[in-house]
Amino acid sequence: MPRIDPAELSPDEAWKKAKEVCFDLLAVRPRTKDELRQTLRRKGFDEELRERLLGKLDSSGLVDDAAFAEQWVRSRHAYQGLARSALVAELKRKGVDGQVAAQAAGEIDRESEEQRARELVRKRLRAMTTLDEQTAIRRLLGTLARKGYPQGLAYQVVRDELKNAGADSTPLDDAIPD
Repeated sequence: MPRIDPAELSPDEAWKKAKEVCFDLLAVRPRTKDELRQTLRRKGFDEELRERLLGKLDSSGLVDDAAFAEQWVRSRHAYQGLARSALVAELKRKGVDGQVAAQAAGEIDRESEEQRARELVRKRLRAMTTLDEQTAIRRLLGTLARKGYPQGLAYQVVRDELKNAGADSTPLDDAIPD
C-alpha cells in the first residue's frame, strides 16, 4: 500500500486516517499520549489535528497515561524484575509525566522489590555453579544494578542468597567499597 501524505488529504480524510493510525496502535497494546503524538508527527499529521485527536481519545478514556503507568509497572516488575527507579525511567522515556510515573512505581513496596530481587538472584545462581565466587558476586550485583535495584539492597540480597546457598560471604564483604 503506498504511503499517503496527510497534507494531500482533505481535513476529514486526514482526521479519519489519523484516527485509524491511533486505533491500530491501541489495538496492539495501550499507549501513552506521547507515543501516539510522536507516531502521528512522524507520519506527517499537523500539530492541530494531533492535539485535537489526542484530546478526544483522552476524554473518551481510550488513552490514559496514569492507567498505562500502573499497568506498565505491574507487568514490568512481575515479568522483567525491574525495580522502582528503572520503571520510573522507562515511563518517563515513554512520555509519562514524572509525578505520574513515580506514583505508579510507588505502588511497589520495599518488601515486594526485595522479594523480586531475591528471585532474580536465586534464578541466576542456579546457572553459576561453575563460577568462582568473586565472579558470581560481580555478575549478580551487575544484574540487579541493570534492573535498577539500589546498591544497598543489592548487596544485602546477594550476601543473604549466597549464604543461603552455602557460600562464604567474605568475598562480598571485600567487594563493598568503603
